[in-house]
Amino acid sequence: MHQAFNGDIMRNIKLVLEYDGTNYNGWQTQPNQPTVQATVENALAKLTKTPIQIIGAGRTDSGVHAEGQVANFHTTVQMPLVAFQKGLNATLPRDIVVCAATEVPTAFHARFSATRRRYRYTILNRGYPSALARTTSYFYPDAIAVDSMNDLSQILIGKQDFSAFQKTGSDRIHPVCEIYEAYWWQNNPYIHFEIEADAFLRGMVRAIVGTLLKCIKRTDAETELRRILDARDRTIAGMSAPAHGLSLISVKYNDSD
Repeated sequence: MHQAFNGDIMRNIKLVLEYDGTNYNGWQTQPNQPTVQATVENALAKLTKTPIQIIGAGRTDSGVHAEGQVANFHTTVQMPLVAFQKGLNATLPRDIVVCAATEVPTAFHARFSATRRRYRYTILNRGYPSALARTTSYFYPDAIAVDSMNDLSQILIGKQDFSAFQKTGSDRIHPVCEIYEAYWWQNNPYIHFEIEADAFLRGMVRAIVGTLLKCIKRTDAETELRRILDARDRTIAGMSAPAHGLSLISVKYNDSD
C-alpha cells in the first residue's frame, strides 16, 4: 500500500457498496440507461475532477440489490481514503452508499480476484403483500416447507454444470460453478434462501429459486431437479423469480486482498 499522498503514484482503491437496485438497469454501464456503475463513476469524476472507470465484482441485473458489492478503480489522485468514502456518499444519490474504502495491491481486481460470492433471496410468505417491502422481497402466498426446500437444495452443492439456470443469451462459455452452501431459513413472515459459490452464471440464482419453488410442489421433487440439471436446458427449468427479491450479500477474497 502507498503511505504517502504525493507525486503520480498509481493507487488501487477498493470500495464496498450497498445499493437499492430498484431505480437502476443493473450494475453494468449501458447507453442511455441509469446503472449503478455509471452513477458511481459520475460521482467519482465530480469528486476527483478526472474520469475514472470502476470494476465491479458482480454484474447484478436490473432491480437486484446489494449489501456488499465490491468495486475497485485505479487513480493517481492522492486524497485520503476517508475523503473518498465521505466525498462519494455526499455526491451519490441516497440509494447508493459507500460502506468502506481501502487501498489494495495493484493486482487486485474486484471481479477476477474474487474467490466466493454470496447472494440472498427474500420471499414474503404470507396471505397478503407488503407496501413497505414490495421492492426488496418477492410476495409468494403459497406455503413453503423450509425443511423440504433445504433437502432439495443439497442437490445443488458441489461443482457441476449449471447451464439449466443460465439466462438465455448469456455469453459465458464455461457453465461449471462450484456451490459451497445453499440453504433456506425462516424469519416470519419472511423466508430467505442463501447461496454461496465460486461464481454464478447470469440469472442463475433467480432461476434456481424459481425452479426449486416449482419442483417442491411435485412428489418426485428430487428426481425432477436432477433431471433439469442433467438436461442442461434452461427451457425446462422453472421461471426466474423476480429480481427485486435478490441481493448480493458479500464477495470474498484471499486474506491478502
